[in-house]
Amino acid sequence: MPERIFNFSPGPAVLPYSVLEQAAKDIVNFNNKGMGLIEMSHRSKDFMAVLDEADALIRELLVVPTNYKVLFLQGGASSQFFMVPMNLLGPGKKATYLNTGVWAGKAIKEAKAFGQVEVAYTGEPNRFKHVPTDDEYSVADDSEYLHLCSNNTIYGTRFPNFPDKGCMLISDMSSDIMSRPVDVSKFGIIYAGAQKNMGPAGVTIVIIREDLLDRCPATVPAMLKYKTHADKGSMYNTPPTFAIYCVGLVMRWLKEQGGLAAMEQRNEEKAALVYQAIDATDFYRGHAEKDCRSLMNISFNLPTAELEAKFIKEAAAVGLDGLKGHRDVGGCRASIYNAFPLEGVQKLVEFMAEFAQKNG
Repeated sequence: MPERIFNFSPGPAVLPYSVLEQAAKDIVNFNNKGMGLIEMSHRSKDFMAVLDEADALIRELLVVPTNYKVLFLQGGASSQFFMVPMNLLGPGKKATYLNTGVWAGKAIKEAKAFGQVEVAYTGEPNRFKHVPTDDEYSVADDSEYLHLCSNNTIYGTRFPNFPDKGCMLISDMSSDIMSRPVDVSKFGIIYAGAQKNMGPAGVTIVIIREDLLDRCPATVPAMLKYKTHADKGSMYNTPPTFAIYCVGLVMRWLKEQGGLAAMEQRNEEKAALVYQAIDATDFYRGHAEKDCRSLMNISFNLPTAELEAKFIKEAAAVGLDGLKGHRDVGGCRASIYNAFPLEGVQKLVEFMAEFAQKNG
């Protein structure tokens, strides 16, 4: 394996090296066909097998019930911000949203164009350091669904447990899907951009309960109806073939690692090392409250903006790249998704200790 840096980017993010190697071969010559996968017809037997395997592995790993469809769409999770309410709301219909960060806020803004939106909780007053527990908000009986973002990439918070409010859940899981087991049956829709934990940018995974497919108003354009894509097996138009293929490879890799329970344990171990380094000194300050710290994205600050800039620059010089925090929070952020290696976390923790000693 050639020398590689440790990539802490929040997305597009690090992929398993074995996946990159296989993809590099297949982009030139797939299955000894004499042509690359990205040149191949999306309706060929070879690509249909790729699509079917990706679907089957997602179902197996997440234990997706048989009454759910797995869709491979385009437009990113941001398109789901309007597709969800466009398909499920309408005049006189209400939905409840939890505002726990930038992406949840964008989803709320889009939903307001299609129905009544109640924001049951907002973390804005405390700079989104916390996600709510069930006793901190209520959901109206006539709410069609409760929407949440399971993991907040920017602020480094997550829902350690999902809400139990007697209401159908819909979740943007872009930054922590496949990082832990999930009871899919509690959700009407789960959606996720692939580029953090599932593959490269370009494909969005939607897992939707079948009975919801018929709720869509007739006025919604065909491309924006979930039913259109479900009825055509995600082949209504040309799908993002290479991105889907890579998702399939990542799913294979996840299965080889022992599945989602094993991955959750590994993610907990990696995150604990970084949080221990943060908590060991006053030099570093974690952004998220301890009871809802993310295992995927760890946001933290140093005493001054100047020290933060120095930290990021010196870290990059020793192969620790992508540690600059989001502009809304500043500081630093270490994104340590499934494929991020333990060795990189250990090197970061060592660097943090050395930097604090020299500059504290």
